[in-house]
Amino acid sequence: MSATNKIVKIKYQSSVKTPAGWRSVQIVAAAERVSDAMAQVKEVLLIDGETPNYQQSRTGAKRQAFNGKYFATQQIGAKKRIATCELLA
Repeated sequence: MSATNKIVKIKYQSSVKTPAGWRSVQIVAAAERVSDAMAQVKEVLLIDGETPNYQQSRTGAKRQAFNGKYFATQQIGAKKRIATCELLA
């Protein structure tokens, strides 16, 4: 059975550029399965448990701040391997 064209919710790790350097973030996104092994991101729902905002920070410090809205738009259309993502309900 082919799993194409089905919208799934996935969780995966990515990195964002901050004034202090690259930092790891956890992304929850709605994605469309384009094959049994791949999914294409359609919308970023959460970055580190928060909805994407302009001045997001992991710790609240300015040196850790990044533009979550910009990062979320950069993720749209990205293809992710299902095996490296966690499928959510």
